[in-house]
Amino acid sequence: MDLTLHRLEREIASCLHGLDADRTQLRPPSRPGKWSIQQIVEHLLLSYSGAEMALNARLVKGRPTQAKPNLMQRMGQYTVVRLGYFPTGRQAPALVMPAETVHPLSGDELAEAAKDHLARLDVLCVEAEGLFGGDCQCASHMSLGPLSVDQWRRFQLIHGEHHLKQIVAIRRAHRV
Repeated sequence: MDLTLHRLEREIASCLHGLDADRTQLRPPSRPGKWSIQQIVEHLLLSYSGAEMALNARLVKGRPTQAKPNLMQRMGQYTVVRLGYFPTGRQAPALVMPAETVHPLSGDELAEAAKDHLARLDVLCVEAEGLFGGDCQCASHMSLGPLSVDQWRRFQLIHGEHHLKQIVAIRRAHRV
C-alpha cells in the first residue's frame, strides 16, 4: 500500500483502538447534535467510496477527466493538498453525510472497514497512476475539482486527520 494511505490506515486504527460498540456512539458532550465517533468514521468511509467511484469511472473510460479546476478549486487544492489545512465548520456534502447509526460497531470493526476501503482505493490509485501517469489530474473531486492520484491520496490523509482530531477530542472529553 502507498505510504500516505498506509499512514492514514494506521492512524485510524490507533485512534479507534479499544473502543467497544457503545463507546463509538459517543458524541462531543457540549454539542449533542454533532456526529458520533462511528458517524465520523462512516463519513470517511463514504468519502473513500466517492474517491473509488471517481477513479473507477475514469479507469472504465480509459482516459483522465478533461475538466480544468476553476479559481476556487485551485485555492482549495492549494489549501488542503499543498498546505495540509482542512477548513473547519463546513457542512459535509449530502453524498458523504452519515446516517443515524442503526447497528453500532466497535472501533476495531470500523478500523477494519477503513482498512478495506483504503486497500481498494490504493489498488485504483496504482491502476490510475499506471494508465494516466502520476502528475495527470485524472479524476474530479466534488469540491476540489480534478486531482492527480497523489493529490487524491494526500486529500484523504488531510481529511482523515481532520476528523481523527475530532475523535480524539470526543475520547478525551469522555475520558475513554
